[in-house]
Amino acid sequence: MKQQISLGCSSVKTTLDVIGGKWKPLIMFLLTKETMRFSELQKGIGGITQKMLTQQLRELESDKLISRKVYAQVPPKVEYSITSYGKTLIPVFKTMHQWGLVHTKHNANL
Repeated sequence: MKQQISLGCSSVKTTLDVIGGKWKPLIMFLLTKETMRFSELQKGIGGITQKMLTQQLRELESDKLISRKVYAQVPPKVEYSITSYGKTLIPVFKTMHQWGLVHTKHNANL
C-alpha cells in the first residue's frame, strides 16, 4: 500500500519539482549574483550542454523565477536575470551554500 505524502513533505516536493535537479539550483545561484548571458552561465556552471541549459532556462522562465531579455541587435544579445519572485529563493540558496561548505569540511575530517 502506497503511503500518502504528508502535508509538510508535500511543500518540500513542490519546491523540488520547481528548483530540483542537477542544474536549476546552480543556474539560480549564479543569477542571484548578477544578470548573465547564456555563454556566461554555461561557463559558470561547467559540464552542462547547450541543450540542457536552454531547457532549464525555459523551465525557470516558465515558473517566473528568471526573466529573459532579448536585445534587438546583431548578433542577438540575450540576458537572464532573477525575478523578484525568484529572489524569494535566495535564502534557500544561501543555506544550501553554507551547508555545502560545512559538509565539505566534515568529509575532509573523516
